[in-house]
Formats: sequence, C-alpha cells, structure tokens
Amino acid sequence: MIALKRMAVIDIGTNSIKFCVGEKAQDGTLKVLKDANDIARLGEGLRETGMISPEALERNAKSVADFAKQAKDMAAEKILVVGTMALRTAKNTKDFVSAVEKLCGLTVEVLPGEEEARLAYLAVLSALPIKDAELVIFDTGGGSTEFIFGRGKELVKRFSVNLGAVAITENHFSDDPVKAGSVEAALSYIKKVFDEASVEGRPKQLVGMGGTVTSMGAVKHKMTSYDPDIIQGSALTLEDVEAQIADYKARTLEERRQIPGLQPKRADVILAGACILKDILTRFGVKQLVISDRGLRHGLLFDKL
Repeated sequence: MIALKRMAVIDIGTNSIKFCVGEKAQDGTLKVLKDANDIARLGEGLRETGMISPEALERNAKSVADFAKQAKDMAAEKILVVGTMALRTAKNTKDFVSAVEKLCGLTVEVLPGEEEARLAYLAVLSALPIKDAELVIFDTGGGSTEFIFGRGKELVKRFSVNLGAVAITENHFSDDPVKAGSVEAALSYIKKVFDEASVEGRPKQLVGMGGTVTSMGAVKHKMTSYDPDIIQGSALTLEDVEAQIADYKARTLEERRQIPGLQPKRADVILAGACILKDILTRFGVKQLVISDRGLRHGLLFDKL
C-alpha cells in the first residue's frame, strides 16, 4: 500500500468551517500548504430548536463543497470531512450529511468529544515545545469547550463541556451595544457551568486553541493580515483578555467589526469567547496562556500522515 503524501481536512464546527491541506515533509513533520476558514454558523439557533436551520444547512453544505473543490484542485489524495459539537447534538444531522454527500460525494464523520480532544492534543504536540510538567490544553468553540489534561507527552484525561460562544452570545449579549451588567452575568454563568463540570487544576502550562484564542491574539498584535507564524506560540495574558473584554463591551457591533485583527463575522461572538478565556485563566490560577494556531485539523493530518 502506497503511503499518502498529501491530504485535506474539512472541520465543521458550530461557528466556523476550517480547511487545511498538508503533506508529510522529508523530515517527517507536517507541512501545511493551505489553512483557511469560513464563519458559516452551522449552530445558528440550534440551542432553541435542536435542529440545524434550512438556511444554515444549505450555507454550510455549500461551504464544504467549495473547500472540497479547492482540495481537489490542489491534488489532495484524500479529503476527510469531520464534524464536532453541532453535528453531535442536532436532531437532523443526517439531513446535513446527505446534503454534503449530494453536493460533493464526500461522507461527513461526526467525531466523539473524546476523539476531538485527542486530536487537539496531537496538534499541540506536533507544533509547540512541551515541558515535562502539568499541562492543560483547551479549545473553545461556538458550541462547546474541550479540556485536555496531560503531563509532557502523556495525555491524562480529556472531556468536553457543552458551553461555547454562540449560546452565551444569544443568552447574554443580544443587545447592541450590550447591556450594563451583562458581562458580569455571563461570567457568573460560565463559572457555574465549569464548576459543575469540575474544571479545575493548577497547570504549569496552559495552551489555548480555536478561533476565539487566535482572533484575540490577532487583535493584540493589531494584524490587518493574519500571520500564523506570529500567533503560533505567542502569549495572551489575563490583562490582555480583560482589556479586550472592556473594549468589546464598550463598542457597538459595527464598531467591533472595524477592529484590526478581528474577522468582521466573528465580531458578535468575540465578547462571549473572551469571557470564557477570562474564567479559564482565573480558575487555573495562571497569568497567561500560550496560543496554538494549530487545531483539530492539524492533529488529524499529523495522525494520518
């Protein structure tokens, strides 16, 4: 059997679809050829209805098909399409899977939370220097937050909490600009949910991944054009997070869309994501986190190649 050299991954999240094409370099590492995303909002309204809306279904299926065409144009030998929280919970996931298959002939694999966490851990190991000490990696998305606890290269435990930026935005930040006291209410709710899920520890290293974390890194660096090499391995301090929360809550949605480094489509959910980060930094008792630009898609490529 001939080993695969070039692969593509399409990762369908609650808030965005991420697309990555990679190949195995001569030294055995993963070489990323293309990395892109589309904030297509699969989980829009999912919390209220338990269903992917017809509009979101059509929009996201088309986005997957567009990325599949790009992968074929780049001569990817295999294209993997995976889904996470939204597709784990929606009652009409089969309809979405059928729509994707009809459009581009690809089958969507819905990953269990445990597998999602394992791949996130692999992504970090493949790209960041890891000390032989207590490590926590988290990935906060639109619909859930994954936590992975490890020591050096050993994964100790992993679990997913059904709390993400989309639901917090819908429940606490629907006004524009946001109401006085809404940030405090959101922080109180986030704390309650994470307390009930027993999210606790005192890690020596805290690594954050996902769109919220990388976007906040880009805002910190005032990036007009996103540069993964600057973001990868950089730090976000508790002070950075608190300053961004203060900035976001003081602006209207349209004013947030003008912030350098922030994708306009992420402007409505970024405040909720920042609040999740504040709670995580506080509960783990650390002053800063390291940003990993690499995520599930990179972990999957690293695993398969």
